Amino acid sequence: MKLLTTLIISALAGRVRGLASTDTITWGGDNSRTGYQTNHNMDPAVVGSPQFDIVFKTSLPGRYIGATEQIFSQPLVYTPSGGTKQYVYLATTQNNIYKLDAKTGEILASRNIGIPFLTADLDGCVDVNPTVGVTATGVIDPATDTWYLTSKTYVNQNGGQVPQGRPAGRYKIHAINVNDLTEQPNFPVDLENTIARNNPERMFTGGIHHQRPGLLHTGQYVYAGFASHCVQYNFTGWIMGWDKTTGKIVESWASEGLGVSNNISGAGIWQSGGGLASDNAGSMYFASGNGYASQLSTIPVNGFTPPTAMEQAAVHMSINDNGTLSVVDFFMPYEKQELDGADKDLGTSPLELLPSQFSCGDIKRMGIVTGKSGKTYWLNLDDLGGYRNGPNSKDRVIQTFQNENSVYAGAGVYPLEGGYIYINVIQYPTHVFKFSCLNGVPYFTKVADSPTNNAYILGVSHGTTTSLNGQEGTGMLWVSDVQNTNFKVYDAIPKNGYLNVIRNFTIVGITKFSRPVFGDGMAYIGTTVGYFYGLGSTNKTPLNCTSPVDFGTADFQDITNAQTINCTALFDLSVTSVALADSTNYNITQAPTLPLGMSAGDTFQFSAQFFPKSVGRLGGTINIQTSGVSDASYSKSTKVRITGVGKSTNAVLDVSPSSIVFSGLVSGSQADSQSILVGNDGNNTLQVSAVLYSNTSSTGPFSTWSGTGALTVGKFVLSNIPASVSGGGDSAISVKPDTSASGNYTAWVKFVTTGGNATVSLSASAGDPPTALLEFQTPDGSSWVKYDPNNPFTFGNVTENTSRSLRFRVTNTAATGGVKLGFTVSKPPFGVSGIIKAANQVDLAEGTLIAPGQSQTATLTCTVPKSQWNIASYNGTAQWTMNTNDPTWSFEKKLIQFFCNAVSEQAAPLLPSGQGQYQYVGCFKENNPGRQLSSLLYSNSSNTNEMCINTCGASGMTFCGTQYRGECWAGNKIPNQKVDDKNCNFDCAGSLNQICGGNGIDGSGAYISLFADTLQWDGTFASVTTSSAGSTATPQGPSVNPGVNGYTSIGCYTEATSGRALPNGRGVDSPTVANCVQACSNENFVYAGVEYGGECYCGNSFSDGSVSATLTDCGMTCNGQYPFSLPDHFTDK
Repeated sequence: MKLLTTLIISALAGRVRGLASTDTITWGGDNSRTGYQTNHNMDPAVVGSPQFDIVFKTSLPGRYIGATEQIFSQPLVYTPSGGTKQYVYLATTQNNIYKLDAKTGEILASRNIGIPFLTADLDGCVDVNPTVGVTATGVIDPATDTWYLTSKTYVNQNGGQVPQGRPAGRYKIHAINVNDLTEQPNFPVDLENTIARNNPERMFTGGIHHQRPGLLHTGQYVYAGFASHCVQYNFTGWIMGWDKTTGKIVESWASEGLGVSNNISGAGIWQSGGGLASDNAGSMYFASGNGYASQLSTIPVNGFTPPTAMEQAAVHMSINDNGTLSVVDFFMPYEKQELDGADKDLGTSPLELLPSQFSCGDIKRMGIVTGKSGKTYWLNLDDLGGYRNGPNSKDRVIQTFQNENSVYAGAGVYPLEGGYIYINVIQYPTHVFKFSCLNGVPYFTKVADSPTNNAYILGVSHGTTTSLNGQEGTGMLWVSDVQNTNFKVYDAIPKNGYLNVIRNFTIVGITKFSRPVFGDGMAYIGTTVGYFYGLGSTNKTPLNCTSPVDFGTADFQDITNAQTINCTALFDLSVTSVALADSTNYNITQAPTLPLGMSAGDTFQFSAQFFPKSVGRLGGTINIQTSGVSDASYSKSTKVRITGVGKSTNAVLDVSPSSIVFSGLVSGSQADSQSILVGNDGNNTLQVSAVLYSNTSSTGPFSTWSGTGALTVGKFVLSNIPASVSGGGDSAISVKPDTSASGNYTAWVKFVTTGGNATVSLSASAGDPPTALLEFQTPDGSSWVKYDPNNPFTFGNVTENTSRSLRFRVTNTAATGGVKLGFTVSKPPFGVSGIIKAANQVDLAEGTLIAPGQSQTATLTCTVPKSQWNIASYNGTAQWTMNTNDPTWSFEKKLIQFFCNAVSEQAAPLLPSGQGQYQYVGCFKENNPGRQLSSLLYSNSSNTNEMCINTCGASGMTFCGTQYRGECWAGNKIPNQKVDDKNCNFDCAGSLNQICGGNGIDGSGAYISLFADTLQWDGTFASVTTSSAGSTATPQGPSVNPGVNGYTSIGCYTEATSGRALPNGRGVDSPTVANCVQACSNENFVYAGVEYGGECYCGNSFSDGSVSATLTDCGMTCNGQYPFSLPDHFTDK
């Protein structure tokens, strides 16, 4: 029994579970996906100081097809079982996976899990470019030390770095051992040809689908959501589920379910990378995008009787014991058809499950999602709302809020200090909403904004919040973005209507739709430019002090008893300063005499008091400066965080926001209401003495509300105005504008109460709907052409080795005061193959807004590569996919086509069509065997292809060619071997911009640029072979001519480095040594040379690079004088 007991204990000890308290093993920190995290030792006193900075910048080594690595999936942070060291796990779009030291960023292990799929196979969809490998955030199972992720690749892993076509695309599931990055047993799993369990007509094909949402692990199963690439091809949304041990596919659910034909696309699940959510109690939640089954029209449908097509939906699914999923509830916006047509996905952000602090009355569990339409929805997770079940057949949800522009980011959530929600809007500030529960009804009131706008283009991050071990007063909001100062940290609680920035950084290339990830006192962020960053405290503190210090609650302007703060020295040092960062609400008492010398282990004390000047949570920081520590890893500053809550026995009025703005309203439409939150921060009841209103200014003149019914102020109606507010309570006033007529409207409402006075401004604008006018410049740039879907925009003719840039213009032709024109989809031809490209992805990008009467432009360029003269023209095309909020588009995206006719110069003789009679055939190998064209028409230092073709045309020869820069040859038999055009690499003697033969890619051959008379040549190559270089087999002559006519043989010489060894070619009637020597002698040249069986050259010196060679290298027999061999060089005696 003793032995048995020992074995059992040993076995249990060997199964120590991984996962440290500061790890992050799934997207957003947990399956709720809210991104609120308390467990990473993030202290605002440290984060807001210079101590918090970039700790490392790790360069990733991948260079697939010459491109740097991109990180679209978020990193995970994990401490494997049996150890205490924390690591960061990365996966990139090149299908490389990495294990890094969490503190230093050193790459400790890496592996490639398959060649990446190439964006070149996606018809211009460059959202992820140029490779699509791992783009979804994986998940780590701490019970097995396994990292699950998906990768996009090709079926042929030996196909090289070239596109293999969409049908060759594959998605694979991987299970990676976190210790050595090897694959776990039963993995990887290929998803190709998986049949949808809920619709047998649907089959999964990896080439057209894209996996972006973060993976969900719950129990024995792991799940992944799929959508499309740029809403292209016949896709559907999918959720794939598998057994985490065996890899068996347990679920293959298609969002276009039973009864939906397999030729209807849509309902992708992508959520801008946000993870599938779960309550960890058997339910899954997600949001989907637009689709075209449109099973629901105008008839309301209860959420508990869902359709089979889950398009534009927030979905609640039950996770069954066998891993399959069942839809149990749904919500679909009442304007679903309009959202579909304008590509305004509901599911551009994840459906997040709010913490338990966000509950009110009968609503115990709430969720939040914001779509591309810019509308934020707060949902009852136990009754999502179905379709058109609200008043007037609209939405039955907790609340909505219409933001100014599209949102691709999950909400930031901070549940402490009353509860706050943060919505990151494209091109506009981040909006802050405060939660309140009034008479059993939840309200989310917009109370503040960020001080600056988010980036102009898509990419602001999902909201992320932290607190220090869940303590009030320590909340921070973290936001990353893709432009300008793009990594910001804010205090979670706004002040005076704005968020307060406590730290910011500029990090080049932050990936769009990111979310900062945390470890132990560290924050991590990836980029698309090959770098991965870690931020944290760059120094340790030399003092160990009591922190935080909580003074509890104190009455307004009262002083608390002093609290003692103890500090112990870790080194021999001197304390030089003890001071408050802000003395508004705190005071230091009984400070030691400074400077104070201390030895390691010594302790000193000082005291502080709290005397609040306002109500609410009031934080502060005490900075202790030291000197004398030589270790540079320690800071000279130690910070002590102090906190307290101010209260008032009297009523204290707190009204937020100070202004309400309704923008982008179409005349005649019904606007959503907004709220004014009237709060009482004091203990006694607040009495509303009067409500005043004005249509003139914030200073009046004012009229007084009667106190009964709703208050109408100009075009605004205020309802539910309270007569009083209990101590510590709130009351929400509904504000709704009248948009029956176009115009700009303002009003002011002043609250006079026993707790103070406050004024709120109201403004609204309503106007005509936007109207988009699309135009492209004419080829000469002098005027504009309107968009016609039956005729592409054209660049006209663009000649080889030139480019033409033209502007694409979009104008909002709505009348002044109308609604801004917005781009809900905009996929320019940027980073694509072909000769037409957009200059960038910024101009006319998704999220762009154009005011009435205004225009914005984007530049497109047709660049035709260098080519030979006399080649046939060819067409270049490109496509810009676009959709807008213009209702005249019938809510359908437009595929805007661009055309460019690439042409080359055409040398005479010309055909009636304007094309040259002699067309370029290609580059051919010379000396194969012997001269390939029979006649040298001339050798001329002004030679061009045009000159040679003209001469050839006059001679009536079928083929002509240029070679050695200055030579023109002709013949009636096509040369034997066509090679790659790169072998013809010599410019013509008379034009640097033309090509006249060459010496091959490796510089060791002779090649001719060949043209053919299209009236004589039928276009067939007959016995011609094709290769990149070719080979020769030349018969050897029996002897070398010793000399003739006073010239003596001096041996065999190479041609010059560039061009001929002897520059002056001479024609001879019969190709013999004697005839060539005679021709050179007649003009008193010193040297004569013969080559290629009959060519004759003369000169008075050898050109640079021509050197003596062995006689065996000159082995070609003379065409007219057997048995002598050529080439040879002779010199005059």
